[in-house]
Amino acid sequence: MIDFHSHIVPEVDDGSDSIENSVRLLKEAKKAGFNAIILTPHYMEDYYEYPCNEISDRIDELEERCKEENIDIMLYQANEIYITNSIVDLLEDNIATTINNSKYVLFELPMNNEPANLLEVVYNLKRAGKKPIIAHPERYSYIQKDPNKLLELLEIGVLFQSNYGSILGQYGKECEKTVKLLIKNNFIHFLGTDVHKNGQIYREMNEVKKELDKIVSKEKIEDLMDYNARMVLKDEEIDVDSPIPIKQGFFQKIFS
Repeated sequence: MIDFHSHIVPEVDDGSDSIENSVRLLKEAKKAGFNAIILTPHYMEDYYEYPCNEISDRIDELEERCKEENIDIMLYQANEIYITNSIVDLLEDNIATTINNSKYVLFELPMNNEPANLLEVVYNLKRAGKKPIIAHPERYSYIQKDPNKLLELLEIGVLFQSNYGSILGQYGKECEKTVKLLIKNNFIHFLGTDVHKNGQIYREMNEVKKELDKIVSKEKIEDLMDYNARMVLKDEEIDVDSPIPIKQGFFQKIFS
């Protein structure tokens, strides 16, 4: 398995606060069955602005500690970039980075206010040869109210990553309902822990898999948890299933 979204790099955002905590999280990830972690520290203008070279140095330290402690796990550099009109400039100036230097870019949106510049940012990324991936759409209140808002983005090639914790209801019942609906209807392409300081989600992966088994096929689960992420790391194209528009009210009857 590949963890597509994590905040394990120490002391660069609101994630791990020490290299010791980072090592502990990596041990838990390995025990849970993850063989690779995509490291996605926040990049948010005026808040989290650690440049790529500093992040890279900290990842080098983590890799050395993994060798010392016999943790056999691969680490890949990326960012979770907070939406900004300057996202292409950040990437071109090597201030923020794509996933493993691929064309794929992970970015996040405001939790409660739908961004007016979203389509502009997406088209700017595409013109720059990048492939946009939006993090945890199920957590955004405006998507919970109308998941079909994602259809226009899917039609222009945007991909989506959801959190394992959402599947277990860790962000609330509406988020849980939404993520299960999105997964079932082919809106989601990757899953990640979004782990920060606490590695509880790694200890709950068996419960996550049980919930996923209720929603989609084992082949689909393999795509979400591993195969699609491998394609990203190799900078290859991903075959996506056509999304199924969501019938309003249907999901509440099934999952409430």
